[in-house]
Amino acid sequence: MTIPPDVPPALWHDGWYRFARRLASPNHGPRPAGAQVDLIVVHSISLPPGEYGGDQVQQLFTNTLDWNAHPYFKGIEGITVSSHFYIRRGGELWQFVSCDDRAWHAGASRYRGRADCNDDSIGIELEGLEGERFEPAQYEALAALCAALAQRYPVQHVAGHEHIAPGRKRDPGAGFDWRLLQQSLAWPPQYFPA
Repeated sequence: MTIPPDVPPALWHDGWYRFARRLASPNHGPRPAGAQVDLIVVHSISLPPGEYGGDQVQQLFTNTLDWNAHPYFKGIEGITVSSHFYIRRGGELWQFVSCDDRAWHAGASRYRGRADCNDDSIGIELEGLEGERFEPAQYEALAALCAALAQRYPVQHVAGHEHIAPGRKRDPGAGFDWRLLQQSLAWPPQYFPA
């Protein structure tokens, strides 16, 4: 079948977003049968903590991080984690796992009456430190990505890692502007944490 030249290319292909830089992670698995992907989980990450601009996050998600490159890395040595997406400080978007698959970003978690949020959520990491502010370019990329996700999946909830794993996680923290994200998306307030 030939696609006419006036038809825009699809935003999604097998759960991969057209506007993200693709770097496949081995750290994923299938979603449970019947899973409804209705939750977006916002995280923050920087490696080492508070340092930006390197490739250590990408290396962590692809199991290629040199554990000896920094003292902090010894404390996380051997973990196998991933997220669907990662948004750099300048707004650059990376994707590591197809959204049709289960990434390993939430850990022990519970939200909207369901446990194990990895089963039915999309994980988005923002380059940053919990409690600190995020950049306008990150909010722009995040809002565009959330809108695109809602075109493909029945998204009805957006929460932070701190909301799905209270007491265990604190990201993205007080520096994240939930109101700005809600206004950018024009989604109902009930989609967001109180």
